[in-house]
Amino acid sequence: MNPVLRNSSRSKLVESMRQDWDTRARKDAFFYIASWRKDWNESSFLQSGEDDYKHFVADVLQRHQFSPEGKSMLELGCGAGRMTRSFAQRFDHVLACDVSEEMLERARSLHREISNISWLQGNGADLTGIPNGSVDFVFSYLVLQHLPSSVLFHAYVCEILRVLASGGICLFQFNGTTEQNMNWKGRMAWSCLNSLWALRLHETTRSVAALLGFDPEMAGRTWHGVAVRPQSVVETVEKNGGFILEQSGQDTPIAWCCAQKMSQGGMQR
Repeated sequence: MNPVLRNSSRSKLVESMRQDWDTRARKDAFFYIASWRKDWNESSFLQSGEDDYKHFVADVLQRHQFSPEGKSMLELGCGAGRMTRSFAQRFDHVLACDVSEEMLERARSLHREISNISWLQGNGADLTGIPNGSVDFVFSYLVLQHLPSSVLFHAYVCEILRVLASGGICLFQFNGTTEQNMNWKGRMAWSCLNSLWALRLHETTRSVAALLGFDPEMAGRTWHGVAVRPQSVVETVEKNGGFILEQSGQDTPIAWCCAQKMSQGGMQR
């Protein structure tokens, strides 16, 4: 594990993240994964994952002449498996990782008949247990934006490059904006809630959020996360043996980075 993440405060932060996502999964896993809709059923939930595969993934892989056939991949932050089935239909093997055991239980239930998915509960700080250079593709969407610390974010980017095979590709989404997207009253309210959460008064935070008319499960840094400068993502990728293939949505909440692990000898594939 990255030494910065070993101290007790970091451990508490990671454990809080796990507990918060377990709570959200128990309350309504589908909604907290895809919160733009409240009336999900299994069919519509999985169809939205297939739609997003076609919209966000297929064209990128095609542009970079990357075929999923016969390859392995890691889905970082699989949740209840909204997109996992779409990956399993195309890749030879999918390693689906999430910090929340409650989310993974729902994912296993949804995909019990699919044999080429391995479910892994992550530790919330790194990808310990996944060997160096063991997967051809890494994907993450609507996950890294929730990380409560920029240190955690960059640690995960380092880990993504570590587990990628030589010439492998990663595609991940993050919050790249520093602009305020709510009025001053909303910012003040959430700032107060975040301060309570930082003091580890999580139940108090949820209670106050409910009194203010907010969803209590969206209180705290494990929902709002942190924004990250796109240039800092480029720097972390390049320091860890990768190079940028493309970026989009810079300076927006839905920023994307597609990078490739340097092939042996420093040559592109």
